[in-house]
Amino acid sequence: MKTLLRCIVSIVLIAYIIMAVAWSRMQASTAYCSGVEIVVNDSLRSRFVTGKEIAKEIGDLPEYADSTLLSEINIDSIERILSKIDKIEDVNCVVTTAGKIRISVNPLQPVARVFDGSKSYYINKTGKRISATARYHSDVPVITGRFDSVFTPQALLPLVNYLSNDSAWNSLVTYIKAESPRNIILIPLIHGHVINIGDISNLDNKFYRLTRAYREVLPVKGWDYYDTLSVKWGGQLVATRRAKRLHQAINPVDYEAEQEAPDVGTMLSGDTAGQVNRSAIGIPKSPDATKQN
Repeated sequence: MKTLLRCIVSIVLIAYIIMAVAWSRMQASTAYCSGVEIVVNDSLRSRFVTGKEIAKEIGDLPEYADSTLLSEINIDSIERILSKIDKIEDVNCVVTTAGKIRISVNPLQPVARVFDGSKSYYINKTGKRISATARYHSDVPVITGRFDSVFTPQALLPLVNYLSNDSAWNSLVTYIKAESPRNIILIPLIHGHVINIGDISNLDNKFYRLTRAYREVLPVKGWDYYDTLSVKWGGQLVATRRAKRLHQAINPVDYEAEQEAPDVGTMLSGDTAGQVNRSAIGIPKSPDATKQN
């Protein structure tokens, strides 16, 4: 008896489920969409990809969604269209219980804009290229240079990450010029000089020396007194004085120091001693300053 009762109950439940599914499908086939909801998961607030831009990519759907049957909207097709955009990491499209199409997008986060000859593109933290178009813009550091299969923009990512993790340097340096793997130039927002860091090795020590120069030397000499600061070599900072009259604030003792013959062997590569006057700024070494770059 119990076995028979169980069988009857099971049959009733199965029939109910079949009827419920059929009714739901019938209701869905006649239900209209109640709107489109677009969510961009932009935790870094870069606004590289916005909801407005996503709406443009799916055509007229946001405008006419409330007059369109849910059965006529292919959410799989929406996912495929948006997944082809190289600025999007992944996308998920579902129909909510309220009858809305909910599109959730995780955008790629660019960390730098690269200008390589006539080509321009963004790269993210893993070095993936992201095409640069007028519709998508991000305020990130700019990298310029002539790159090849050996020396790529991705090789500069440790430097980009270092700058982004330091609030002071991140706000000061927004332009990186890669003349070669061993001559990487930083263009600071402070007008008047550039910084040659050599390669991207030993960044902690190099920026330690630069910080000391910014705090103790340039405020005294003047921010445009030198045209180049170089930390290419371990334990020292070499400055190239601008080829112009000395600043009036320089006293006779400083003037004599400036006239001392420089150590040409430590000057910037490619320069000759007769082009400009140079002086080496002695910066106290940090604990690891003896490392060679």
